Amino acid sequence: MLDVVLGLLVAVVLPLAIVAIPNTISVVAALLPPEVSQIAMIRAHGLALPGMVLTMPVAAVLVRRVRAAPMVVAGLTLLALADAAGGYAGSTVLVGVLRVLHGVGAGLLVPATLMAVWGRSPFLRALWAAALAASLLAAQALALWPLDQVDSWRVTLQPYPMLTGVALVLAALYLVLWLKEGESAGPGAVGAARGRTLWAVVPAAGVAALALGSTFDWSASLVIRAALVSVAVLLALASAGASRGAAGRAPAYAMVAVGVVVLPTAAQVTYVELGGLGGPGLSGLWSAFAIATVMALLAAALTNRLGATAMPMVTAGGLVVVVGGLCAVRLFLPAPGGLALILPFTLLAGGASVALTGALRSCAEEAALLALSLFFPAVLAGFLLGSGVQVAQLREAKTPQALVDGFVDALHLWALIGGGLVLVVIVLAAVLARLLPGSPGSPESPPDAGTADTSPVAGPSSGLVPSPAGEVDPAGGVRQGGVMRGQPGPTVVRPRPEAMTGSHTPARSKPEAGPVRGSVAAAGGGAGAGKGNRSRPRHEPDRVPERDPDTEPEPEPEKVVAPPVVVPPPAPSPEDGPGSGPALQ
Repeated sequence: MLDVVLGLLVAVVLPLAIVAIPNTISVVAALLPPEVSQIAMIRAHGLALPGMVLTMPVAAVLVRRVRAAPMVVAGLTLLALADAAGGYAGSTVLVGVLRVLHGVGAGLLVPATLMAVWGRSPFLRALWAAALAASLLAAQALALWPLDQVDSWRVTLQPYPMLTGVALVLAALYLVLWLKEGESAGPGAVGAARGRTLWAVVPAAGVAALALGSTFDWSASLVIRAALVSVAVLLALASAGASRGAAGRAPAYAMVAVGVVVLPTAAQVTYVELGGLGGPGLSGLWSAFAIATVMALLAAALTNRLGATAMPMVTAGGLVVVVGGLCAVRLFLPAPGGLALILPFTLLAGGASVALTGALRSCAEEAALLALSLFFPAVLAGFLLGSGVQVAQLREAKTPQALVDGFVDALHLWALIGGGLVLVVIVLAAVLARLLPGSPGSPESPPDAGTADTSPVAGPSSGLVPSPAGEVDPAGGVRQGGVMRGQPGPTVVRPRPEAMTGSHTPARSKPEAGPVRGSVAAAGGGAGAGKGNRSRPRHEPDRVPERDPDTEPEPEPEKVVAPPVVVPPPAPSPEDGPGSGPALQ
């Protein structure tokens, strides 16, 4: 029941959060009072996205302390209050305050919903990625839809009040079920993880300042240069701030790439395809949006069924599909009918869904939160870059047809620039995966999703590699010819064959080192039990005394076989030195 409610909540909340991003006041600027400056109102209405940018890093740290359910309720409460007060806004200052509240509420909701699905069914995480991709694609159209034939500019401040109420009901139900299930508050954020996530505040503040500054008559070339520098800084932070090697960098790269290109591209396509510019209008776009959303959900579900080892390639493949969508935008748009939009929209939404699902599947919680802290700054940098390109293309337009041609040329140029940026991200991720330690499959890579932070026993990070002979040391070493290669670690002692048949040598029935720490639940046919019901390979102790083949012990009455015991590692022997083989950890 909790998973069903959570899935519905994600499907409703993420579009509500993302639809707060577009600045649509210019569409209804003619309805503004004469005494209100249109430029000042546009500037105030655009404060939602900078508010999200600054909220996200703090929310990513806060969600690990207060947990997801209360934060979802708090974020939706802020959105509901801003919607309710929007009907009474009458000044630029109040509009700016309400838009900041929209941004703060959305900035709380996105990381809260991600952490809400993190420990649940893997399908919910895939659903979250698909819902985010589809919301990015349709956000501009969803923000414009309520403005058709309105008689008040205040509709831009409360586009979907009923949907916000439905989301609040679902959030309250989720909170009750969450409390009934008895989930604890959980551990607070680790200091290092908190520090890495809070690093994102610095570039976030810088990008927000650039966005506000660009509204004060900056030249197009200055805006473009500022946006490119912002993207470079975000990629540098994604490269330096992520932990756990390539698997830790993958979500940051995916979030930056998807954030920079998907929503800015969809926004420009939506404007170009409006009826006033010769397109089919919003009514002709919904079929393409619906098909793209369904394909994004299917792509995420199929990606979720693949093995964890395939996720790096899947993430890169998803970004390549996004590049294909940008190429389709350049080749097939604008189009007089909505059917021509199905291919580019499907490629953009499906590729983003696959890239996000693959990146989040193989990363740790802290890496996902750091990546999310870079997401909204990337969206803002993408809007800055797209706006600079549009201003440059529209500078010489003097006639209505020249304006239409300028918008189309700007869209095509933006698709080229966006595709190049995504390719840069793909190449950067591949190069760093080869040059820096911690590539997928190495000891530094986290295990499969959901267990990366909590499982010291199994998974790639523990270095458990099967040996052809079937004898593996839990620290990652492989026994070859009586010499264990690798580093010493906890040793599981199993019964010797003679003990299983009822005979043993009393002098050798005890392990050589250390007190008994615990016992394994079953002996004989099982491979031993470990934490989390993971099976462990059985191991020989580091040193087993040589048996004298000429002396056979006297048979004794059959005895109950003692279960294997886990003992501390013995002192390392000369055979275990660094020169005996490559360390696996």
